[in-house]
Amino acid sequence: MSVKARKVGNSKVFTIPQGIKPTDGEYDVFQGRHGSIVFAPKKNNIFKDKKFIKTHDLTQHEEFTDKSKGEEEID
Repeated sequence: MSVKARKVGNSKVFTIPQGIKPTDGEYDVFQGRHGSIVFAPKKNNIFKDKKFIKTHDLTQHEEFTDKSKGEEEID
């Protein structure tokens, strides 16, 4: 399946083929180094969402509670 960019006003647009069913209304668009164009559904960053941050504990806890042994510590 392939599509061509066509000019509409001052913009270029891609037609979405019938076989592709968009699931979201808004998309972020990125262009890769080698020319690929990616459309990704626009999502909120949960780590910048004040409501999410208030309701979740994002503090980091140490996995290991024992003391260092040998030469692990580098000054």
